Amino acid sequence: MAFIRTISEEQVESLAQEQYNAARKTMGYVPNYVKAFSLHPEVYEAWTNLISAIRSRMRLRRYELVTFAAAQALECAYCMLAHGATLRKNFFNLEEMLSIVRDYRSAGLTAEEVTLMSFARKISLEAHNVNQKDIDELREYGLKDEEILDVILAATARNFFSKTLEATGAVPDSVYTDLEPELLQALSLGQPIEK
Repeated sequence: MAFIRTISEEQVESLAQEQYNAARKTMGYVPNYVKAFSLHPEVYEAWTNLISAIRSRMRLRRYELVTFAAAQALECAYCMLAHGATLRKNFFNLEEMLSIVRDYRSAGLTAEEVTLMSFARKISLEAHNVNQKDIDELREYGLKDEEILDVILAATARNFFSKTLEATGAVPDSVYTDLEPELLQALSLGQPIEK
């Protein structure tokens, strides 16, 4: 249950109703993260435009690993579940995904991916300590400045979204109970999931 009032699917109207309908059409249900913005749907609309612009230039695997690393650093179970589920569905088997959750540095990822995830964590936990060495390390993997900015934007955008969900008390949706039990436990951080 959210800490603040959200607009029910029966009472929603205007822009929020469009957002609920769009979610229902693409996902089959209205996620609690959409409802968390229902009192101020213009912000959710701006968010979707922002994240769409950021994702448009990133490969899905890179985007999801960077986003997952930021969510994990912030201990946002909802975002860990959402992006962990995407990684599990598209890129990793159960054991690989559990290894990433336990310690991405020794999970068999490429050195570039480990560096990107470490960078996303650093941005999320101590952005004031990001320095030229961090950027140069990414350049050594062939990342152009535009790609580095995309990584920065993906991590900082996740900070906004994760912290909003945590602060509003948005509960992860029941759809995540379809994950393998051990992965569900690892990603949910022991926090409740909608029944």
